[in-house]
Amino acid sequence: MTSLRFVEQLRDLVGDVDVVLSDIWGVVHNGLESFPEACEALHTFRKQGGTVILITNAPRPADSVQRQLRKLGVADETYDAIVSSGDLTRHFVADHPGQKIFWIGPERDSSIHRGLDATMVPLEQADYIICTGLFDDETESAEDYRDTLLKALARKLTLVCANPDIVVERGDRLIYCAGAIAELYHELGGEVIFYGKPHRPIYERAMALAAERRGRPTELGRVLAIGDSVRTDLTGAHGFGIDLLFITRGIHSEQFEGIEQLDPASIKELFGHPPRALMRELKW
Repeated sequence: MTSLRFVEQLRDLVGDVDVVLSDIWGVVHNGLESFPEACEALHTFRKQGGTVILITNAPRPADSVQRQLRKLGVADETYDAIVSSGDLTRHFVADHPGQKIFWIGPERDSSIHRGLDATMVPLEQADYIICTGLFDDETESAEDYRDTLLKALARKLTLVCANPDIVVERGDRLIYCAGAIAELYHELGGEVIFYGKPHRPIYERAMALAAERRGRPTELGRVLAIGDSVRTDLTGAHGFGIDLLFITRGIHSEQFEGIEQLDPASIKELFGHPPRALMRELKW
């Protein structure tokens, strides 16, 4: 294993790349504002013939994600398509018509149920659980849900996690996501179905959309993922068989502060399987 250096420009990595699968939160925006240079980098790649599919663990449908991106100043021309874990969760609900759902999550995620045969009920009446996040992610943690999860475990309910992220940036803070609750339920012995990165279905859907846009499938060796999470982005890309450009400004920023180069031991400790390259923030 060789040392791993930071690169300054995306253009130096995409000479042999046709498709980019880019994370959104932490790469394109931080939840409060967009990153103009990152958006311009993806747009420039597209202008040169590349295809950009945004893949996100957002627990909302792609059209809702697009509306949020527009509000944050991310132009539609930045990307070709969006795949969200919310879309995949909606497919699960659609495949289980008539079943009753106990929903854990904030009201802003309600679009995940839009247009579906989804009846919301108290935990005691539910056939399964959908978790899109915490009811109040500004003040709560997964531990606040332990009693609820123990009751769900006693009923042997399956929990469908619509966002496998543990934490995400919001401005300069880290807040808990649905993945934190799902992991606690799993630790307690509950059955959990995860939709989103690092699990394979979201990558398969992204590649199918890329094939539609390009008119043909793309070899995995000509695909580059971009992300800021070891647990979701790097693990997911490695498991799917594609390279990853790791952005260090995101949730792992403190671990990379002041570092210019990683030796083999540090690479193994931080990543396990190393990314293709490191970049502090996405730039063309």
